[in-house]
Amino acid sequence: MRSIFAFTTLILANAASAYPFGFPDCVNGPLSKNTVCDITASPLDRATALISLFTTEEKLNNTGSVSPGVPRLGLPPYQWWQEALHGVALSPGVNFSSSGNYSYATSFPQPILLGAAFDDALITAVATVISTEARAFNNDGRAGLDFWTPNINPFKDPRWGRGQETPGEDPFHLSSYVHALIDGLQGGYAPKYKRIVATCKHWAGYDMETWNGNFRYQWDAPISTQDLVEYYAPPFQSCARDSNVGAFMCSYNAVNGRPTCADPYLLQTILREHWGWTNEQQWITSDCDAIQNIYLPHKYAATRPQAVADALNAGTDLNCGTYYQTHLPAALEQGLINITTLDRALIRQYSSLVRLGYFDPADVQPYRALNFGNVDTPQAQRLAYQAAVEGITLLKNDGTLPLSVKPESSIAMIGGWANATTQMQGNYYGIAPYLHSQLWAAQQLNVTVHYAAGDSSSGDPTTNNNLQVFAAANKSDIIVFASGIDNSIESEDKDRVSIAWTGEQLDLIGELAAYGKPMIVLQMGGGQMDSGPIANNPNVSALLWGGYPGQDGGLAIMDILTGKKAPAGRLPQTQYPANYIAQVPMTNMSLRPGLNNPGRTYKWYTGKPTFDFGHGLHYTNFSASIGSLEATTFNISSLVAGCKEKYMDRCPFRSVPVKVTNIGGTRTSDYSALAFLTGSFGPKPYPKKSLVAYQRLFDISPGATAMAMLNLTLGSLSRVDEMGNRILYPGQYTMMIDTQPLAMLNFTLVGEPAMLDKWPQPPPRVPQNSTGNYFVGGFDGTGQSVIYS
Repeated sequence: MRSIFAFTTLILANAASAYPFGFPDCVNGPLSKNTVCDITASPLDRATALISLFTTEEKLNNTGSVSPGVPRLGLPPYQWWQEALHGVALSPGVNFSSSGNYSYATSFPQPILLGAAFDDALITAVATVISTEARAFNNDGRAGLDFWTPNINPFKDPRWGRGQETPGEDPFHLSSYVHALIDGLQGGYAPKYKRIVATCKHWAGYDMETWNGNFRYQWDAPISTQDLVEYYAPPFQSCARDSNVGAFMCSYNAVNGRPTCADPYLLQTILREHWGWTNEQQWITSDCDAIQNIYLPHKYAATRPQAVADALNAGTDLNCGTYYQTHLPAALEQGLINITTLDRALIRQYSSLVRLGYFDPADVQPYRALNFGNVDTPQAQRLAYQAAVEGITLLKNDGTLPLSVKPESSIAMIGGWANATTQMQGNYYGIAPYLHSQLWAAQQLNVTVHYAAGDSSSGDPTTNNNLQVFAAANKSDIIVFASGIDNSIESEDKDRVSIAWTGEQLDLIGELAAYGKPMIVLQMGGGQMDSGPIANNPNVSALLWGGYPGQDGGLAIMDILTGKKAPAGRLPQTQYPANYIAQVPMTNMSLRPGLNNPGRTYKWYTGKPTFDFGHGLHYTNFSASIGSLEATTFNISSLVAGCKEKYMDRCPFRSVPVKVTNIGGTRTSDYSALAFLTGSFGPKPYPKKSLVAYQRLFDISPGATAMAMLNLTLGSLSRVDEMGNRILYPGQYTMMIDTQPLAMLNFTLVGEPAMLDKWPQPPPRVPQNSTGNYFVGGFDGTGQSVIYS
């Protein structure tokens, strides 16, 4: 049986990859009389009826990301793997044409810059465009309906190569962002027809690619229960419990000895049971070939059949790759899995397709008529531009910005990012309709532009090209230097080895600044760099962070430089001093300061950041005042008694009004009201502060006032104990507006602590590599080998 199944798997899987996407024929096809085609039946009943028709062979063959379907039933092949991180993206299931229709899709900024906007309505709008374009591609047979986005792991270490794919470092921010994103991607919490199925990845504890001999495929992340609940889990809780996301992806790494794709504690106890993620149309996929990694290099399972059995039994329903299709037959033969578990996985997947309207007539669902006319519309183009403008963050300005540019002005556009094209997209990108660089945008200003590339972000110290740079600077009134890092420095499978600018970059910046002309530096790329030497150079007029700004990023940057738009982005990640990398190894997963750890993120870092999380300047000044609460003391028992929510952390505490007034000059500007909570409550040590609410206000004119309503919940006030329980504690609380802060409000909670959420306790840690030490991590930066028992 094993050899027959393996042979069939290879034939059907290879055939499936060559098929275009199509829909089952529920009118005249073999399935037309089956319950799966009955639009009045439930998704669970429809999918169950479909899977009951499969032979065992057919069930086993449809467990991989390339599913061959069942030709005899008229069930087409299906590719489950599509990407759409910040636009419909190049991926196995997405087929762009070489020209004409479907040769491009809207390319928004990377999530790290979208996160800097602190504008959840913007995120929903962007996600709605992405899902609309994804549906159009699907209707033309160019994509499936399942998209493996978003990456919602918190970006706690600036060296992580994939941090650019995330909205930043703060778990509350990520939780709010991802709720808004899924709403746009899927079309609401429980729509009759989902727009697409989103996939929250990577659950859990994944934030390292390859660092100092440690690899994501074999890394066993030691995470305390307190840190898991407080930091690593909240965005995924938002996905599952609060947003009803359609799919999850388990990660390459292990957590406390168990590979995540084979961990029933993470996949069943927490995800499905504790968070109530049990609707029939929801499923889990492995990261690509993470099932194989359970066998080697994790060495968690003794055999290959045991590895696939461990994953399927734990709740991983789909294998990105072919390991399931290859080794599940032997697992079934050996009694390591049963047909009921196999059916459960397939029913979850295909009931998800039912919710997408995959089996329904085109005239009964709202998305089948979308076509290329719905791709990169004028509205989508404006939104891509707006998203870049909202996220771009002003870090320093001596008054030079906004620039006064006249026809007789001349600008030197210098640096490896000045004429960027696909650089502006970061990773997981699609084919953009156009890519407007800073150079292109400067050339539209009706001024003289002198361009020289000059520096290389790779750190090549060769200065031969600098002669052209100096010639351009000499001939210009204004110098704009655009540089930083890009995918050659940070990307999937590539962590950074430094968070400093290179010597060549800083040398060139210093020489250009010495000209005494207006000198603007654009810090580009996802992960933050220590820009202290630039910010502290009195001859550098201004410093902006531009991230990966997408198809219209260059225009957005130049419009901010020239004052057509006003900057209001906020850093979504702490900018640490360069020596931070020598103070804490990437393998240290703890947040609180301790041995070989000065603390991680703005909440716990004990040093002085170059720029703090939430930092961002404007072309004007703002004042803020917080409306008073009806009391300054609140009894915990009364707060809890009034809570009627199933999940008590979601119960409202108060909606706090905050008046924001533009008190500066003549510039109209947006303002993001960030509310932090600090105080003495809960277990020590206390975090320095924690973001608990935010709202972006728009177009506040000089002298005008706008009102933000910042909603606090009982969860906002809670802390997490060492057991992972979320508790409301008595103590002194202070709400602060902005990072300075601009306004503060004090209140007190009294009474006995109240538990809002009792966390399921984890099983004992499993020692990895117990049969040998071939697959061991490298050194952790302190001279110690990374081996945990």
